[in-house]
Amino acid sequence: MAIQGQSWGGYQVAYLITKTNMFKAAGAGAPVVNMTSAYGGIRWGTGMSRMFQYEQTQSRIGGTLWEKPLYFLENSPLFTMDRVQTPVLIMHNDADGAVPWYQGIEMFMALKRLNKPAWLLQYNGEDHNLTQRKKCQRPLHPFESIL
Repeated sequence: MAIQGQSWGGYQVAYLITKTNMFKAAGAGAPVVNMTSAYGGIRWGTGMSRMFQYEQTQSRIGGTLWEKPLYFLENSPLFTMDRVQTPVLIMHNDADGAVPWYQGIEMFMALKRLNKPAWLLQYNGEDHNLTQRKKCQRPLHPFESIL
């Protein structure tokens, strides 16, 4: 059985693979893995502070980084990447306006440093979700893998 998620679902995948080894493979798209580093950022598209997400909405921490630092650490998968046994494919694009793309890099670099099976896909000029449809330069042979 595998698991895959994008954005908030990407975060959930990253978190879950630090807590269980029940999945044979995982895909995490645009995951927040370090709430302490993402907290002080902005959403590139709107310029809006990301702090509200952690304090009041999606993450539901219920306080600032200074009021509840342990909550931020406990809910950041980065700090428990050493527990990951599941091979994971991470996708995070450099023009992501919602989640800082270095979050995917932080996850990938941690897993590689820990000698864990991980791959990172990063598409130049792509936003939070893939929108551009790349044209194939040549037709694929019917038996040729596109992976």
